Amino acid sequence: MTWSAVLLVTAVVWAVSVIRSVRLRALVYSLPLPMTLALVSTPYGVGGAQVLGVLGLNLFFVTVAVTHHRLRWPILLADAAGIGVYVALSAGLLAVDIPFEAALAGTLVLWVAAMLLLRRRARPGAGPGTAPAEAPAVAETRTDGLPALLKLVVIFVGAILTALLGAVLRGMVVTFPYSGVLVAVEARRQLFEFSGHFARNSLALVGFLTAYHYVQDASSAVALGAGWVAFAVVAAALHLPLRRRGAARADPSRRASTPLRPAAEPPTPTGLP
Repeated sequence: MTWSAVLLVTAVVWAVSVIRSVRLRALVYSLPLPMTLALVSTPYGVGGAQVLGVLGLNLFFVTVAVTHHRLRWPILLADAAGIGVYVALSAGLLAVDIPFEAALAGTLVLWVAAMLLLRRRARPGAGPGTAPAEAPAVAETRTDGLPALLKLVVIFVGAILTALLGAVLRGMVVTFPYSGVLVAVEARRQLFEFSGHFARNSLALVGFLTAYHYVQDASSAVALGAGWVAFAVVAAALHLPLRRRGAARADPSRRASTPLRPAAEPPTPTGLP
């Protein structure tokens, strides 16, 4: 990868490091900026393996979350485990020829299954009892104690190392988690929540790769434009309904919280003692 890719990875991780909202962190990370640079700076295109590579990105974060939080591994060791899972998946995908349509259908089925599972897991926690559980997560969104300049240097060095590693993956370099390796360190306290939000946003990455695949024979520039348009459309479709549902829930609560006016008392008849 080029120095521009290293600088871009550094910028993405830096942006994620200063964002407090886990949902917004996941959205910023899901922007296909590293994918764009990989497609521009390498001779590889988009096929079935690259679409399945989006699943590899999700497996990377799930592996880091499980090994770090459940197995209590240090975050850097958990990162290495996530990279190992992605590299192993990539080796298997590159060993066979996967039709694009079959890969796309399989990815969509798995995405729907993941969303149903996440919704089912979130359902028991819905209700008044969720407030105390969410309070620590809000506190943990604070950035760490590293000075800003030192953090930027660490991110830059980490970006160089991940770029060197990603360069050996051939076509799977397109979906390699360049910034994800460092983002996992920044979001280590909310990895499970981050993974859930990213899994949802990854459908937009599938849209990006699908649009690029069907236009890439015409022109790489046109294919990139089509990919970004597809990403924006899918991302908007994923996030706009949340705002509408939130507004719909807010209206009844405002009406319910408005105190009822007491009924007007009947006038006192005059002339009574």
